[in-house]
Amino acid sequence: MVVDVWMPLLVPLLAVPLVRLLADRLSPRSASWLLAATGVLLSGCTALALLLLTGAGLLRVPFVAAAEHLSPVLLRRMSPVPVPLACAASAALAVTIILAIWTLHRRRAALMLARNASRSRRGGLAVLRDELPDAYAVPGRPGTVVVTTGMLRALDARERDVLLAHERAHLAGRHHWFTLTMDVATVLHPALAALHGPLRYHLERWADESAADAVGDRRVVARAIARAALARSRAGSPVSAPGPVLSAISGPVPRRVAALLAAPAPRRSRLLPGMATALAACLAMSGAGALDAATDLHGSLEAMEIHHRPEAGDPHRAGHRHARHDRIEARWADPGIQGVAGAVDHSVT
Repeated sequence: MVVDVWMPLLVPLLAVPLVRLLADRLSPRSASWLLAATGVLLSGCTALALLLLTGAGLLRVPFVAAAEHLSPVLLRRMSPVPVPLACAASAALAVTIILAIWTLHRRRAALMLARNASRSRRGGLAVLRDELPDAYAVPGRPGTVVVTTGMLRALDARERDVLLAHERAHLAGRHHWFTLTMDVATVLHPALAALHGPLRYHLERWADESAADAVGDRRVVARAIARAALARSRAGSPVSAPGPVLSAISGPVPRRVAALLAAPAPRRSRLLPGMATALAACLAMSGAGALDAATDLHGSLEAMEIHHRPEAGDPHRAGHRHARHDRIEARWADPGIQGVAGAVDHSVT
């Protein structure tokens, strides 16, 4: 557990640059799924690592060990997590939980505000009497596309069709769940914040491609997005900060327009298989480290219980569990593990 538990905390520093490079070489749909799945896996392993550090450190507290009938002798040998480090991990875990709840509350409040503004809808479309050019998709059951009269006047008929097709693609693809998972993942591990912008970009590109398929003309889609963003810019009001709603005029618009005017096929690279393999290895290391650390902690708890309260009624079971106890003791007797544990204790104290 000494080494394994640190893997989920350190691997994201390497995995984040890899997944960004890989996503840029995939189609928008595949890139969005890859970014969201990577964020969920890495943040989940991070949360598990913090939980294991907290639990392993709490076992060193005397009244906790006494309540669980654990051997004090083996606790000093088999629980390498000092109490101060466990306190730091528990504080970090508590902060991330509070921030995650606050993030969900803030998104829900913003979503309710957007829904209240779009109550007067007809057929999934709500037109707001507002001179500020704006358009966005409000998720729900059913979802609603909101567009202002200022935006409708800024576009011609075909460009309006593009705008509506773009926002409906956000609703059909349930893109708000992608942004929600990434918001929570960013709270759990700060390194994942670097994936938030790329995910937003690829979601907008996904909707751009869906709109291009719907209207059958990529140039019209590019022109509609550019004119919508230009109309908003001329109004003197910047695009609102990212939230639970997605808008056709958000994100790097010049980059999206350039992608629409270029060939629709995603870029290929000879490095693609190597980057995919490296990313898969990082994710496997993070997951395996968290699972192995959890297995080690569980085995250590069983060994400590045996040492303090051996089995009396079942000799076969007792022999089996004592054999497992001997294997765990032998593992912790390894000089390399003891050296790492000593280094951890020294660095914390």
